[in-house]
Amino acid sequence: MSKPFGDSNWRAMSREQLDAGLNNSTAVAGSADITAGWGQRSDAMKAKYPAHLDTAYGPRERNKFDFIKAAEGGPTLLLIHGGYWQMRSKDFFTCFAAGPIAHGINVAAIGYTLAPDATLDEIVAEMHAGVDALVEKLPSLGGDPNRIVVSGWSAGGHLTSTTLSHPKVKGGVAISGIYDLEPIRASYLNEKLKLDEAMSKRQSPLLQDGGPNKPLALVVGGGELPILRQQTADLAVHRAQHGLPVSYEEIPGADHFSIMKELESPTGRITTLIKELVARI
Repeated sequence: MSKPFGDSNWRAMSREQLDAGLNNSTAVAGSADITAGWGQRSDAMKAKYPAHLDTAYGPRERNKFDFIKAAEGGPTLLLIHGGYWQMRSKDFFTCFAAGPIAHGINVAAIGYTLAPDATLDEIVAEMHAGVDALVEKLPSLGGDPNRIVVSGWSAGGHLTSTTLSHPKVKGGVAISGIYDLEPIRASYLNEKLKLDEAMSKRQSPLLQDGGPNKPLALVVGGGELPILRQQTADLAVHRAQHGLPVSYEEIPGADHFSIMKELESPTGRITTLIKELVARI
C-alpha cells in the first residue's frame, strides 16, 4: 500500500537515506539559528520568573525543572524538550511556557540525562521521577498536584507518550514525536542511544498492545519529514484501534521547528489543545 506522507518506508531505505530521513536539523534551513533563538527567549522567560528555577527532582545534573507559575492552585503542564534524547536541554525550552501561562496553566520545563550518559529506559524513568517530584512539590510551588498534563516535542513527543502512563498524569499533547524506535535503532542516532532490539520495542508506543487510557492529542507539521508524519498518524490509528482517546492533526505548512510557534503563542493551535485538555480534567 502506498504511504500518504511520501517516502516513509524506512525499511526500504539505504542507511544514507534513513539517516537523512530522520535528520530534522539538516532538513530545515537555519535550524541552528532557530534553536539559538529559543535559548535566548528561554533566558528572558527565566529572568521574568526567577522564583523556582532548576528545582531538583533527582540526583543527576540534568534532573531539574524550571517551574513557571501562572496561577495559584492552577493546573500544571510538564513540558519535555527534544533533541533525539541526546541533544539540547530544558534551557532551550522554557520559552514555550509563554502560550500556556497566558491561560493560567503553570509550566514545569523539565530536563533529563542525555544519551550516552543514560539509556532510554533510564530517561523514561527520569520523566516518571519528575512527575513524582511535581506531585510532592506542587502544593508548595502553588500548583494542583491532581491536575498534571504533559507535552513535549520530537524526543519529548515520545517521552510524552511514555509518561502518559504515570498515574498522576491526566493527559498529553505529543508534538512531532517518534513512536516506533526501530528506525532510530537502524540509523546514525543509535551511536549514542545504543538501543538494542528489546529496549527499542519496550519503549516504542506503537509496538505495545494498547496504551494508557487517557486523552492524547497528536500533532505534527504538514511540512515535516515523512517518517515523522507517518509515525504520528500511525500512533493515532493504533490508539483508535485499541479504543483509547486520541486526536490527530497536522499543522499546515509547519516544519519540525516552526511548529513550536503554535505552543509559544497564547493563540497557537497547540496552546489551544493544551487548554482544551486541561479543561477536561
